[in-house]
Amino acid sequence: MNKDIFCKGYTWGFFSKRGDFQTEAAEKSMERLASNGLNWICIPVNALQESFASTRVFSDYERTQSDEDIAFAIKKAKSLGLKVCLKPMVDCLDHSWRARIDFPPENPEYWDKWFKSYTAFMLHYAKLAEKLGCEMLCTGCEMAGMDKQSDRCRKLIAQVREVYSGIVMHNINHGDEQRFDWLSDVDIIGISGYYPVTDGVNRDKKHMLSHWNEVVGSLEKAHKHFNKPIMFAEIGVRNEEGCTQYPWDFHDRLDKPLDEQEQADFYDTAMEATWDLDWFCGYFWWDWKAILPPIEKAKENRDFTVYGKLGEEVLKSGTQKIDMYKNTDCLSLDRQSICFYMRW
Repeated sequence: MNKDIFCKGYTWGFFSKRGDFQTEAAEKSMERLASNGLNWICIPVNALQESFASTRVFSDYERTQSDEDIAFAIKKAKSLGLKVCLKPMVDCLDHSWRARIDFPPENPEYWDKWFKSYTAFMLHYAKLAEKLGCEMLCTGCEMAGMDKQSDRCRKLIAQVREVYSGIVMHNINHGDEQRFDWLSDVDIIGISGYYPVTDGVNRDKKHMLSHWNEVVGSLEKAHKHFNKPIMFAEIGVRNEEGCTQYPWDFHDRLDKPLDEQEQADFYDTAMEATWDLDWFCGYFWWDWKAILPPIEKAKENRDFTVYGKLGEEVLKSGTQKIDMYKNTDCLSLDRQSICFYMRW
């Protein structure tokens, strides 16, 4: 993998309200994020549909970021030296997970209607990404129902390429690494890397790394199957004890104590297992808020963000290690030497 494509990135601003991106607070948030040695940022755009069974994707004047918001955020990112992945996303107002958007096989007309709406949505942002110079575009996130529609998905990717000349990445869920044949049409296969890496009891780094090595095996099979680079389009874990047993869980478990160390160890071992694989091209960690709380409140936050937590120190250290390996001046150093020097 070309080292210029390796993403040391973070998803920034998910579910921000319209107008948030253009605030001074958001600028400071992005500056803090970039200070951790990142070279990429993933900026999501939130669109909606009524339920998992709806056929219409639409914008909301309160929840969907305006094109001006997006342009402002991208300009700021580029001023900080960051490359940009634009990530249009769909969420359901009935709180259904977007992977459950699906229709009965005996009613293909529903898929026809849905894809007509989704394609219009995606092409708008593909054109915007081209206009604003985004280096990458994500064409879907954890859309398992959609992803089963092979011919329709191939058509979507072809239409995107007519208006967008950058890197096309598609984000599938963990466990679906070889499930969808049409992924051969994209440039990078992105995976939501919410893999359980502990059993909730044995939560030390040794056990985590052992599980990550198993994950790497399945990712390598996907790479060989599709002959495409692989990345973690999303990856992260909450700041709670036992969180590494169910990293995908977005809900607070108030019966569990806070655990910065477990969150930090998840970051550390994920990077250690993957950073030097020639077919692996990086991470968009999940997620960093556009509007940050006061720093003195950061450690009380149970969410995925590592802002103000031990995980932020591990993130910064990890990007330094990756830089050492990717830097052409350091290619004479082998992995063992770098790991020893940087205490991995």
